[in-house]
Amino acid sequence: MRAYLALFRSNLRLTMRDRSVVFFNFLFPFIFFFAFAELFHASTGQGIAYFVGTVLTLGILGNGLWGAGMRSVQEREADILRRFKVTPITPMPLLVAAMASGWLLYLPVAAILVGVAHFQYGMPLPRNWISLLAMVTLGVCSLRAIGLILAAVTNTMQEAMIGVQILYMSMLFLSGATIPAALLPNWAQTVAEFMPAAYLVTGFQGIFFRNQSLWDNQAAVVSLLVTIIVGMFLAMQLFRWEKDEKIQPRKKLWVLAVLGPFLILGCYKAYSKEHLAQNQAMFRDLQRAGVVLIRNTRVFVGDGTVMENASVLVRDGRIAEIYGGAGPDPETLRAEVVEGAGKTLLPGLIDVHVHLGSTGGISFVAADNDPAITMPHAAAALLYNGVTEARSVGDGLDASLKLRRETSSGSRLGVLLFVCGPMFTAGGGHGTEFLQNLPPALRESLQGQLVRTPKTPEEARRQVRELKRAGVDGIKAILEAGWGDGMLFDRLDLLIARSVAEEAHTQNLPLAVHTGDARDVTDAVDIGASSVEHGSWRDEIPDTVLDRMAREGIYLDPTLGVVEAYAQFYSGKAEMLGNSLVQQSVTGSVLRATRDFVASGKAANPDKAALFHNALETARNNLLRAWKAGVPLVVGTDAGNPLVFHGPSLHHELQLWVQAGIPNEVVLEAATRNAANLLRAGNRFGAIRKGLEANLLLVDGNPLQDISATERISLVMFEGERLRRAELFEKN
Repeated sequence: MRAYLALFRSNLRLTMRDRSVVFFNFLFPFIFFFAFAELFHASTGQGIAYFVGTVLTLGILGNGLWGAGMRSVQEREADILRRFKVTPITPMPLLVAAMASGWLLYLPVAAILVGVAHFQYGMPLPRNWISLLAMVTLGVCSLRAIGLILAAVTNTMQEAMIGVQILYMSMLFLSGATIPAALLPNWAQTVAEFMPAAYLVTGFQGIFFRNQSLWDNQAAVVSLLVTIIVGMFLAMQLFRWEKDEKIQPRKKLWVLAVLGPFLILGCYKAYSKEHLAQNQAMFRDLQRAGVVLIRNTRVFVGDGTVMENASVLVRDGRIAEIYGGAGPDPETLRAEVVEGAGKTLLPGLIDVHVHLGSTGGISFVAADNDPAITMPHAAAALLYNGVTEARSVGDGLDASLKLRRETSSGSRLGVLLFVCGPMFTAGGGHGTEFLQNLPPALRESLQGQLVRTPKTPEEARRQVRELKRAGVDGIKAILEAGWGDGMLFDRLDLLIARSVAEEAHTQNLPLAVHTGDARDVTDAVDIGASSVEHGSWRDEIPDTVLDRMAREGIYLDPTLGVVEAYAQFYSGKAEMLGNSLVQQSVTGSVLRATRDFVASGKAANPDKAALFHNALETARNNLLRAWKAGVPLVVGTDAGNPLVFHGPSLHHELQLWVQAGIPNEVVLEAATRNAANLLRAGNRFGAIRKGLEANLLLVDGNPLQDISATERISLVMFEGERLRRAELFEKN
């Protein structure tokens, strides 16, 4: 033990005298730290945490490759190790002392870095201190093990310098330690997964940003541990006391054994590609961690309150403060400024009724109808148009849950998604007609994703429980039996519908019920619907039913736009295609194909056009009566139906409501606070209130006077990130 302690003290003294080690271990990380903070404008709040993680990795690289690797070669070249050869000592104490001294010297660097970030830049302290210390320890020891192996397999200082530089520079620029990994080409991100430093970067960022523990990074932790063990063992086996002892070329391949765990991990990541999504999610954390002051703007709070001149401070993805007037000096807040004069700030809009699997256009090109393509594009299009949350009510289950995971984690930019489905309907009921002409095998597969057709109440209850376990946010049932030529369907048995509703309530899942006439609405209210989708397009909803909806807090989602769209579609018109936001949001191939199809007259059907024109008047009348009766209202579009495009259609829906006689402030409240409450997320978003998520829409003009102002989008902010809207489609 005395030998270990003596060597440890000696190693510390020698290390502190080595200027290159001092530079790479102490000064170099802090130079990058301050440079990164200014370059990426991350000088306040959590944004600085991203760079604490990357700079910790930089220091560990210098500590391991230069501090352990190059120093060992220097000592061998200077015949320092030769002097130990004549003493009764083995390589073990020398290697352990080198490992321990490097670790001890790096701990103050890590502590000072975290302290500066906290006290100087306001970074929240990490919750998992033990995980942070363990990750630093694993990083230092594994990189020093790699450095010692490099020292063991190189014969000269020149060889060692080349080996260290190759490893150091590749990990410096590809691992995410200097350039955020998400900004690199996909091939470079994949190459980085073969390098230990990439796992240190993601591990540190997970600890700082997402309060992760070692368990969340278990694959990387195991690999780092194996590297330490294998590296120390091989370093002892290959240890050389004198510079004249040359190592055989074939033994240099032992370096691959030390990097073996990361070669295995890299191959797995190259196959799964999960690292690409992880890198995007981490980069989103950085983008959402800034401080922004939106000042001197009109603020529609979401609950009917309007502040004519106010400022909103956003910090780390949430609304931090709301000030009257211009607010404090931005310099004191270290905030970026968005000037809001002449503009109106709203909560992000919410569409409670979308079908992401359809584009809303008419195209016979396979790619234009592939849900793997259309759903991410629709999610991006909604966000592009200031719709920050949406409820999917009938898309494929697995695809919807996957997209929800991607958008909520930040690995894909798109609307925050709530999944309500598959649809409970009758065999041969509405929702099954899309499957009838498909081959049997494909029809069976898609039916399991899109609909549920229980035959008994118990089967219905079981299916609701299964969907709860799958992770859906709500349940949808269809009562409508259709109307008119070619639009008649079997109706869901009311006993089964009631069983669906009762089990949904038991599982604490809101129930959306698709209706078509007053009888459907009455039955939906009787079974305990949370929301009535579409209401009645065929007849007047009785006053007693509206009064009951108001009393019981059952929301009405009238979807006027889809009725109007069908009326235009069957009239051979496509007025929506001329809308500026539609042209920005919909792909060129879908726009051209839709325009050509409608112009061809193939869709023209005067009888159906008249039917839907009348339906629109009925729906408007029912909406106006519902508002006067005090029924809570929410806004949905049924986007995905012909000529109902994701994003722009919500703005058009608001305009149709105002044309129907609903006051502007009521319309905006229905599209923000009411919708958030229906989604049971009013404590997260839907209003501009301190502590809520910063999902915001800044528009030119005053939508309280001119509802079309919501289309004049100046800024979309999603979880605190100022979106570059055009890039939304580049990434989907």
